[in-house]
Order: sequence, then C-alpha cells, then structure tokens
Amino acid sequence: MIYQRLSKRQLLAMTWWNRPSFRDKDGIIGDGAIRSGKTVCMADGFLLWSMSNFDGQNFAICGKTIESLRRNVILNLRDWMGGILDITERRAENKLIVSDGHGRSNTYFLFGGRDESSYMLIQGITLAGVLLDEVALMPRSFVDQALARCSVSGSKFWFNCNPEGPEHWFYKEWVQKAKERNALHLHFTMADNLALAPDIRARYERMYSGVFYRRYILGEWCLAEGLIYEFDREKHTTDQIPKNGRYYISVDYGTLNPFSAGLWCLSDGVATRIREYYYSGRERNSQLTDEEYYAEMGKLAGKLPIECVVVDPSAASFVTTVRRHGRFSVRKARNEVLDGIRLVAMLLRAGRIKIHEDCKDAIREFGLYAWNDKPDKTEVDKPLKINDHAMDDIRYFCSTVLRRELRGIPELRGMKGNDQV
Repeated sequence: MIYQRLSKRQLLAMTWWNRPSFRDKDGIIGDGAIRSGKTVCMADGFLLWSMSNFDGQNFAICGKTIESLRRNVILNLRDWMGGILDITERRAENKLIVSDGHGRSNTYFLFGGRDESSYMLIQGITLAGVLLDEVALMPRSFVDQALARCSVSGSKFWFNCNPEGPEHWFYKEWVQKAKERNALHLHFTMADNLALAPDIRARYERMYSGVFYRRYILGEWCLAEGLIYEFDREKHTTDQIPKNGRYYISVDYGTLNPFSAGLWCLSDGVATRIREYYYSGRERNSQLTDEEYYAEMGKLAGKLPIECVVVDPSAASFVTTVRRHGRFSVRKARNEVLDGIRLVAMLLRAGRIKIHEDCKDAIREFGLYAWNDKPDKTEVDKPLKINDHAMDDIRYFCSTVLRRELRGIPELRGMKGNDQV
C-alpha cells in the first residue's frame, strides 16, 4: 500500500480514530462513488485501529455475502497491509487471525448479511468492533444485530457503501443522522483515488447512465425514476444480421402473461437480437401449452446451431419440456434483477447489444420499461411489472451468457462497484 498516494479524505478515513478531533466518535460512515478508494482505506483503518487498541478481542468484518467480502476485501488485505501486520485466514472457520509481530493478536470473524435471516449468524458473539462493507446492501436486522454485539468498552462501528435510494433505511437512520449518532461522515468521489488514471476514470464515467451514473459516479442517494434504459433507436437498432457467430435463445416464460423469446447471434463481441417470438395469452384470450411454446421456439431457431436456451428460472415445466425433446441445451437464467439491469444498461451504452429492427416488441418495451418511483417498505429499487417480458428475457441473456462471454472487455471490469484502489 503506497500511503503517500492517499487523498486527504482517504487518509482521514484510515486514521480518524487517532486524531484528537475525532477519536471520541463512535463510528465512521464512508459513502460515495465507486473506485474512490473507500474499501481499502476503511479496511486498513479498521485493522490498524483494532490492533492498536485491543489484544485478544473478537471483531467482525461483514459483507453482503462471504464470497463478495473475500473478493472485495479479504483477498487484498495482505497486499494492503504487507509489512505491517501478519494476517492468517482460517477459511473453513470464516475468520482471520491478525498479529502485529510484538505479541498482540486479535480474531476477525467474517459474516455475510445476505437476507433477513442472516442476523441469526451473528447472535451470541461479543465484539470489540465491526466493519460493514456494502452496508446498504444488507438488511437492517443484520446490521442492528451486528452493532448490538459491540459491547466491549471502546468499540466502534465502521460503515462503507455506495449510495442507494433516498428512502433507504441506512441513509435515513445513519447518513442523515451522523451527528446524532456521533459518527464521522465522509463522502467520497473518484477524485479521492489518486491512483486512478484519468483514462480509467473516464472509462468508468462512460460505463453508467441514468440512476446508476448518479449513484456510482456522482455518489448521490437518488430515486430510481423514469425509463430504466437509455435506448437510442439510431444507435441500438440495426437492419443487418451477422453472417456468422454463436447462437443463443433467451426466454421469459408466461402463460396468460406474455411469453417472450429472443434469438441472439454473438459475433465479434457484439450480441444481436436477430429475431423474436412474443405471445400474450391474455390479449389473445388463448393460453398455449408448453409443447406449443416449444414448437414456436423451434421455428424461431430454424436450422441454426443453438448453443443453449436460457430460460426464466421459475419456468420449471417449460424447462422440463425442452429437455425432454433433447434438441436444445437448457440453462436456468441468473435472475438478480438490479445487477442484471445494470449490466444491460452498461452493455447498451458500450454498443455491445444490437436489436434488429424486426424485433418490434423488444423495441417497444425499451421505450416503456420504467422504474416504480413509489418505494415500498423494502426500500429496494423495482421496475414496474408491465412492459417487461422482452426486457426480462434480454436481461437473462446478458446476465447468464454475455456476463461470461464478454468478461474480458473493459466495460465489465469492476462492474459490481468494487472500490479497491
């Protein structure tokens, strides 16, 4: 870790606990843009603080999942803290043993706060401090339980996140009430990351649009509203069909709701939706069977060599039908809605998705697909559940096929908001 390359805000995030003006604070909140260096400064600062003030104590380092925590934080700690602390991971036990070479040692338990049931994982432990990475992605019950475990004298809370919506519980209860909570609030921008080259910063700024640009680049806690995708007919539609490539079909299954299927050709790093099938049983007052849908999908494929059919993971009966016929390989789609929407938006912006002008239902839905701008009690961004069937099958294709096939392209590097310097 090259500490002379830290901005003043990054250095404060790392050392606030040892400064007379802030050492009486109960915690720190670091929020703002991606790639601003929040994660590295908060993680390093957390270890330095805990190792300087405690010996033989337990701490918690929390992420949305253990996997994301290892990827974003744990795998890099030795590089960040090399020559300062000795870090041993006991992976089977989900914990770190950290020592300073002078007889002082502490234990750091790793936790994932994926859903409402996660709070039970952290019950019963006594902690001297907690670091919550990506805290805005965790349920409140888990965060509250983690904070409640910090009963050792001198314990402190460390929060790190990218912004979400303005109705999010963490924004309302911690960011807006930082002074009441006796917490230091630091808002980061990409300008804080002095190690980020100008061309790389510009690339990240080009990657996002709409609400994702405002949150991840500008660092705003803003409402998801209006159309979800910035779809430009001139830029994103085509009258050309690739002469060759790799072929896939993506399916959003519906009975009374529309059944949407798209035929894709992936060629030279660009995926073109060359034709589609779209059927609404409700509008036509006639519901088709799985066998009839399978026959239509066969017509859509024609004689092309389809590598796989990506299907709505809830469509168990249709998946069974496709497999029984034995012609197509089937994959259940990844269905993380917000991650998938962000990926589709990035690929559109990068020109990696084209829609043939004959795919009229996909083009129509791009112009109608909108956010629900009335947040509910879950405080999670949600699209309106209308005009979303072609949008869903496109998202399935991007999340399940393109995420893997195009993972080496610059536009997809760091797309999860990994804030490492």
